[in-house]
Formats: sequence, C-alpha cells, structure tokens
Amino acid sequence: MFGVFRPSPVSMGGLLWKVPYRLSPTRKSRVRLRLKAVDDVISTVQASGVHCKALDRALELPKESEMEARDKYTTYSPKGRDFRKGVHKVPKWTRLTLRTNPKGF
Repeated sequence: MFGVFRPSPVSMGGLLWKVPYRLSPTRKSRVRLRLKAVDDVISTVQASGVHCKALDRALELPKESEMEARDKYTTYSPKGRDFRKGVHKVPKWTRLTLRTNPKGF
C-alpha cells in the first residue's frame, strides 16, 4: 500500500517509544554516577563556605553510598504495585531528586 494508507511504525507495532520493563545494567550504572556527581557538587559547595537554605536541604538527603538499591532505582507511586515504580518511568527523572520517599515505602 502506498500513499496515505501506507503502514507506519505506530500503526504496525503500537507505541513508537517504548519504556523498558526494567533498567538495564548500563542505565543503573549511569544512575549511580549521576547520584555520585550530585554528592560531589554538594560537598564542593559546602567546602567553599557558602551557606543557604538549598544547601541545608541538600545536606539532609542521603548520599549515594547510604541509599538502598530499591531507593536508587525505584520511587514511591501510590498507583504502582507495592507502591513503587522504576525511576525511568518518572517524567524528567534525571532532573528531579528522588532520594526521599515516604516512610515505610
């Protein structure tokens, strides 16, 4: 079929951009590197002597080495199974801090 009715990737296979079920090992390592980079920035700003409210909030967050694996790779979701979902399914998950979760989840 040609022209207007030719098959497209969307009509042939569903969604064009599919989200994988779980994080691959390389994406997990990038999550850890990103968390470590944020920890380095926080420690550098603290060492420079700057004091502000944002730094106080950042110092309350756990470091990458202190976090459990489920907190690194999943986040709280009231609709998710067991109230958790993978961080890669959160929109803009590389820009948000997902280090804090409600207690008990």
